[in-house]
Amino acid sequence: MNSLLSDILSFNTPLLFTQFYFWGFLAVVYTLFALLYDPQRLHLRNVYLMFVSWFFYYKTSGVFLLLLAGLTLTNWLIAERIDTLRYENKHSHMRIWLWISVLIDLAALFYYKYAYFGVDVVNSIFGTHYSIVDTIILPVGISFYTFQVISYTVDVYRGTIRPVENIWDFAFYVAFFPQLVAGPIVRASEFVPQLYKPFHLSRRWLGIAVFWILNGLVKKIVLSDYLAVNFIDRVFDNPLLFSGFENLFALFAYSMQVYADFSGYTDIAIGVAMLFGFYLPKNFDSPYKSRDPQEFWRRWHQSLSRWLKGYVYIPLGGNRTIAGRPVKKLWAGNFNSFLTMLIGGLWHGASWNFVIWGGLNGIGMIVAKIWKQMGWHVRMSGLTLCWLGVIIWHWLAQTPLSMLVLVWLTIVWTVDLVRYVMWLAGLTCKPLAIVWAVLQTFVFITFTRLFFRSSSNLDPATANEVAWETAKNMVAQIGGAWNNAIIMPFLWEYRIVVILFSLGMLIHWLPERFKRRYRLWFAHMPLWMMLLAVVLTVFIIYQFISADMQPFIYFQF
Repeated sequence: MNSLLSDILSFNTPLLFTQFYFWGFLAVVYTLFALLYDPQRLHLRNVYLMFVSWFFYYKTSGVFLLLLAGLTLTNWLIAERIDTLRYENKHSHMRIWLWISVLIDLAALFYYKYAYFGVDVVNSIFGTHYSIVDTIILPVGISFYTFQVISYTVDVYRGTIRPVENIWDFAFYVAFFPQLVAGPIVRASEFVPQLYKPFHLSRRWLGIAVFWILNGLVKKIVLSDYLAVNFIDRVFDNPLLFSGFENLFALFAYSMQVYADFSGYTDIAIGVAMLFGFYLPKNFDSPYKSRDPQEFWRRWHQSLSRWLKGYVYIPLGGNRTIAGRPVKKLWAGNFNSFLTMLIGGLWHGASWNFVIWGGLNGIGMIVAKIWKQMGWHVRMSGLTLCWLGVIIWHWLAQTPLSMLVLVWLTIVWTVDLVRYVMWLAGLTCKPLAIVWAVLQTFVFITFTRLFFRSSSNLDPATANEVAWETAKNMVAQIGGAWNNAIIMPFLWEYRIVVILFSLGMLIHWLPERFKRRYRLWFAHMPLWMMLLAVVLTVFIIYQFISADMQPFIYFQF
């Protein structure tokens, strides 16, 4: 009995969505929720779920629960102070308190997440040899809940929301356990009004909630984990042991893995929240259907994209100003978009590889925006010049990177030449143009992920060096000479990996109307049929569970 109690109260057993511990925890929490719920005492429900959420975070992060509680209390008190100053017409004092709040939040985030990176940058610039003696452990989910409390205080300052009525309700908003450690990032204006609405779970909502939970588990365990354990991790751990084709396939498979992993977590979080009567915002909208990088970031990690737009891009001046100074609209928007993507890259991790990844996405957004504004004559002229420039570069450099760029640009130039000739002949084929735009965007996003994946799951103290070496080796293999004789044996040996990747992409590209139709069909199933579907799905999922369970990728952020 003492051993069981000790195991329950210890924090070395994280309550992961993919483990039985979590579902046992959820069953107990939901049973007590049903027994305690009283529509006349919503405050009791909120306090109960707040403490449940704190326990959930304690099991994951132990003493870092104090950090979460401290930031919660600080932001609530400062928001209250800002609201009081508003009625006293002391706007300059409001701004001071806002900056105090933001600096406290960012100080916590920077220390735990960017201390090693900051020391490395200082040493690189000034030639010093500073080091951090103590090991800094990154609290799980700190990037998510710090952004959440920042958005709350800023919105109170802007007057777009009123402060939450009491500290308990605010703590519940910050710590709600389904989305606490990996999002979605929920604005107070989206969640707080739900705190004061009676619990409601219709038959349809129940079906949708169960669907999202099962959908997320299948994405995570059947798709993401299987691809990672059985192929992707092997290649990224030592790219030089694998051929150029295997490295290339691992890169594309990683795009599917990271999507299935993160969107799978979000699906489960949304489903679990619905069981308690709360709605979390959609975080993914089939991002690999995007026709350009800008559309991709409207579809991928939508809560972060909205946060960056509302609290970084627009305050920077949006597409109107740079640092408060009016300039040409195009250049203002491009500069601020690029800077926002750099910050978004750095948010994901303290490594130059993440900065490069964010910068490449920013450049991609700018190029796509300019490309749309060009006529066909200018497009082909510019593309031809770039292609000829890359040919000269490769002739002079003869590097794997130059070869890689040359091959892809040759494909792009050839396809666009065909489209240009068709345009001159008065022929158009919109479906072909859409497919080509989606393919180009997917390839671009996938190759930027070379820097993203290389920086993941690493000790912050050594992330830069190891990540850069991994990225360099993969480029060397992909851009080097290929042994085409191994392609067919590879496709057979890793046939399950190839099939799962192909099925994942096929389902992803299905029309949204069709997906919505089968979600609703599932939600309206008779209960006995739904139970049978749950049992069958769980049985299939169990067949794919590996001994080496993979943590959710975004836990590290």
